[in-house]
Amino acid sequence: MTDIDIDHLNQWIGRTETRTDVVTASLIERYRATIFDHLWPTGDAAPMGLHWCLAPIAIAGNELGHDGHPKKGGFLPPVPLPSRMWAGGEVRFHSPLMEGDSVNRNSRIASITQKTGSSGPLVFVAVEHEYSVGDRVAISERQDLVYKHPAPKNAGSSAENKKPPTVPDAIIMDEVTLFRYSALTFNGHRIHYDRDYARSEEGYPGLVVHGPLQATLLMNHAAHLCEGIPARFSYRGVSPLFDHTPFQLKAAESTDGSPDVGKIWCEDLTGKVTMQADYSKA
Repeated sequence: MTDIDIDHLNQWIGRTETRTDVVTASLIERYRATIFDHLWPTGDAAPMGLHWCLAPIAIAGNELGHDGHPKKGGFLPPVPLPSRMWAGGEVRFHSPLMEGDSVNRNSRIASITQKTGSSGPLVFVAVEHEYSVGDRVAISERQDLVYKHPAPKNAGSSAENKKPPTVPDAIIMDEVTLFRYSALTFNGHRIHYDRDYARSEEGYPGLVVHGPLQATLLMNHAAHLCEGIPARFSYRGVSPLFDHTPFQLKAAESTDGSPDVGKIWCEDLTGKVTMQADYSKA
């Protein structure tokens, strides 16, 4: 078992970081080319989910860990668990980002919580971000990161050869899409592009579809359902989704029948839910 000094990690609570980036025409073009027909039309405003491509941390290759993440320490706490994943979060949209905007992202470590799961110890780190253009807040959010032990090696290796047949409205994420999204977000985590690493080191049957990529599809689907950008979008990863696995975006009507409030999720053709979310327009 890994010894976790939670009191030491709690010293990171309250730490802040500010980064700046510009919403360029070329970034919008590359983002649209990656997500294409899954985007809600936002007119002259930047498409939803593009904020996750802004101000990525640019770490030199020799400063990356074996998994492709930046080495531990710095802004994020040095949690002594080998696997880090994006577990979920909540996004609030206040005003649109526009081409040419200079965006400040102010970040703060909000909480650090230790739990126990089926794979052993878990540490959740909640990070609050605020994206501002001048004095105008465009987006505020909370990101929940989870640190854990990886699955047993080759735990699901046989699943890759048991893909169900596709259906007309199913979505399939292939290697090129995952590579493009990793490039847009400057995400070096090898589970998204290095199949040998994903299988032999972290026990996955294939490449893992990014959590924020699934969340991007869901938030744009929510905008389609309520015919406008939701004010609040909350999401949580349930189980991994792998490349070349057909899945669908599903929705449940709200109890009062209002399209402005609802629950949506990603579900593969076996019925497994990989990410779930809820949204409200007001």
